[in-house]
Amino acid sequence: MTPTATLPAPSSPAESAQAVPGPTPATLRPDTLLAHVGRCRSSTQGAVNPAVVRASTVLFDSVAAMRSAQQGYEGFRYGRYGTPTTRQLEQAYATLEGADGAVAVSSGFAAIVTALQAFVRPGDHILVSDGVYEPARRFCLTRLAEQGVEVEFFPPREGAAIARRLRPQTRLVYLEAPSSITFELHDVPAIVDAVRQGDGMRPAPTVLLLDNTWATSLFYRPLDLGVDVVVQAATKYVVGHADAMLGLVAARDTYFPALRRAAIDGGFSASPDDAYLGLRGLRTLSVRLERHQRNALAVASWLERRPEVERVLYPALPSHPDHAIWRRDFRGASGLFSVVLKPVTEERVVRFIDSLHLFGIGFCWGGYESLVSPEPVQAGRDPATLGLNGPLVRLHVGLEDPADLIADLEGALRHLAPAPAATVGGAV
Repeated sequence: MTPTATLPAPSSPAESAQAVPGPTPATLRPDTLLAHVGRCRSSTQGAVNPAVVRASTVLFDSVAAMRSAQQGYEGFRYGRYGTPTTRQLEQAYATLEGADGAVAVSSGFAAIVTALQAFVRPGDHILVSDGVYEPARRFCLTRLAEQGVEVEFFPPREGAAIARRLRPQTRLVYLEAPSSITFELHDVPAIVDAVRQGDGMRPAPTVLLLDNTWATSLFYRPLDLGVDVVVQAATKYVVGHADAMLGLVAARDTYFPALRRAAIDGGFSASPDDAYLGLRGLRTLSVRLERHQRNALAVASWLERRPEVERVLYPALPSHPDHAIWRRDFRGASGLFSVVLKPVTEERVVRFIDSLHLFGIGFCWGGYESLVSPEPVQAGRDPATLGLNGPLVRLHVGLEDPADLIADLEGALRHLAPAPAATVGGAV
């Protein structure tokens, strides 16, 4: 288990002797936790931020000390198992998710693979939301299937009806909130109830895994809703500056040892430099997400009124089919959403994207910058069945002034208008 997250210690023995019991993570609000968790002045000689401890070899004073360090992951025995920098990030993240332990790994995808490999074995049956991140979907259909795991996809909005898919050998249910491209929301409490009611007919309880990258632990707490394991691509909002690759996995005590073992066995260790950047990003996560949300709402609401736009897929909008679930279970929304355009040729979509100036064209999201990309729905999903009759474009709204972003979009949307009809015999 990750050691209990500590708050900064008193600065002198005199203060310590006179101090009254201080606050604990359980009594502090999220914004305060972001500023204080994962910090320990006694280990940094008073520096506000932790040191970046880079290590491969760790030396011990005796054989007994070496053997003692091998008994639990908290000890530092080899760089691949983590350094003090890594541990402080893990402590902070576990506290924010309301978990007992967390593991930092090399990327968001490594976090997903770690969680899947920790619990799934040959002969198991797993249920996977049809809307999960495409590389994760591909991993399930290739690597896990090759290992003898039966993978079954289900519609993201299925809710309590998932009970009909559960079998004695169902070992894991994999959720993503919201879906990666199409932004459906799960009714997580209903799914949790259905799974738990059927646990008695299975040799072991089914593990509920959820990808919480979009909302982060600040705006959504899946463990409080009954989910067992949470992953985040910390590359996105946790780091927040588009300059590091990092993944995080958190769980309750029951499931944490298996996660830690899978991360070590897979060699998925996070670099101490990236762990430091993750800790740095956490400190400003709240103020950044508030701006992302405000900007995204402004841009998404404006796009809804445009004649070139069929629909905006953003759960924070009242028009979204799952808006009631978002209001019930989430504390906020991030800056990522998709836009369904009116039917138009691919050439015009490309011209629209290429003509934008403030939206970069690139993979990933969650940094301070705005991004745009054309997005096909996940392989195996039928756009027509999903009611997506036009092209999909995904936007990440960054920290720029939303009026400037809207002006940029307005100038580019003219490329989606039909070309004027050609005249015959000269101008009329």
